Amino acid sequence: MLLELEGIRKNFGGVQALKRGDLRAAAGEVHALIGENGAGKSTMMKIIAGMYQRDGGDVRWKGQSVHFQKPGDAHAVGISMVHQESLLAPHLTVAENIYLGRETLHGPLLHKAAMQSSASRLIEENNFPLQAHWKVRDLSPAQRQLVEICRALHGASSLIIFDEPTASLSESETVEVFRIVRELRQKGIGILYITHRLVELAEIADKVTVLRDGDTVYHGNYKDTSMDEIVHQMVGRKVERIYEREKLTPGKEVLKVDIPGAAFSIHEGEIVGVAGLMGAGRTELCQTLFGVTPSDEGEIRIEGRKVHPKSPREAVDAGIALITEDRQQTGLALELPIRMNITMANLGAVTKAGIVRQAEEKTVSERFRDKLQIRAASVEQNAGRLSGGNQQKVVIAKWLYRDTKIVLFDEPTRGIDVGAKAEVFALMDEMAREGKAILMVSSELPELLQVADRILVMRGGKITAELPRETTQEEIMHHAAVGN
Repeated sequence: MLLELEGIRKNFGGVQALKRGDLRAAAGEVHALIGENGAGKSTMMKIIAGMYQRDGGDVRWKGQSVHFQKPGDAHAVGISMVHQESLLAPHLTVAENIYLGRETLHGPLLHKAAMQSSASRLIEENNFPLQAHWKVRDLSPAQRQLVEICRALHGASSLIIFDEPTASLSESETVEVFRIVRELRQKGIGILYITHRLVELAEIADKVTVLRDGDTVYHGNYKDTSMDEIVHQMVGRKVERIYEREKLTPGKEVLKVDIPGAAFSIHEGEIVGVAGLMGAGRTELCQTLFGVTPSDEGEIRIEGRKVHPKSPREAVDAGIALITEDRQQTGLALELPIRMNITMANLGAVTKAGIVRQAEEKTVSERFRDKLQIRAASVEQNAGRLSGGNQQKVVIAKWLYRDTKIVLFDEPTRGIDVGAKAEVFALMDEMAREGKAILMVSSELPELLQVADRILVMRGGKITAELPRETTQEEIMHHAAVGN
């Protein structure tokens, strides 16, 4: 037995993130930690990694009680962690990030050539689409996650923690992560693996622990339990299916796009999905429509009116909202309270004579907190202190309050549990029923098939097919990988 946690408690202000966290992890074993957003999974892992200090309970490492004061203490005994949200230094290269805090020296100077060579070998061994000399600030969220994995692999010796490692990865990259996990297990390294993609458990899990509302409610062998039982333990209720959306009769055309590589339209009440492999151009399409990277050719029309957003501000003014793929980098102001994050895209509605009416702002934000079931002590809590899924709900609340005609969702359920996914889909359906036009980018094909009215497939920066809702995952992947 490598690690034993008993009765771990942790409070953040008025929120008890962990009430009684219990866990046992052995060498050469993949132990999956499952639970809804806010259940306490990431908090427990950060206590193990020395990032948080526990308020109570006992942590034993190889039979001895320990109290890691900082990440370096955990790393010294052989514990590494792949974080759900990137903790990389964007101004440094991939190699420099992999070695950050563990640099190779040549006398008193950094041995950059040695670090780059070693990092290149690690990247090549794992077939990751990275180059050691690339700057992290230029990478996509998925590529940053791969750098996090490389960094953890470089330092792993006894136990490695994976916190949602595949949330932003393509199917092929996910397969590589599974291969890495299996190889680490064969080497006798213990694995703690957090995921909301329950289908992944069948690929790698030996043991399963379920957290619900800060309590450990289940522990056992994966092969001895069913998926229905795991979901029931997670949410405290039976969940038959993530979501079943009734197709609406579309209204008038709201958005018409005719730019290089992409020609399509969306009507009132429609949810149009966008599928494709990583690098296919899905996020770039959203960024073009939102004015982040304006197109020099073609045209965009909103309700028949030609628009050419050259900035996000112009896009919002034209009636377009974007819920981005990377909520921490581009969706939230992490050091500001929930209240300010929810109103920032529509600040004029709670402002008079240039002064924010905080009482009204609080009322508005509390209404959206309750509607989206955002788990927080109050709307004064900083957004950065929320779990990943609750952060995503705050981003959605921000644009719901702005009430734009067109909403672009880029990976809306990334890092969100099975219960919260149904809530997000219900919100999207409600928006569609109100007459909004929705574009939904997702790497989760089953979700697109359940929610979208039509599915656009992208490959190489171009739309290669438009498929009906009744299509199959196989047909989508054919167009995504091969083209027409």
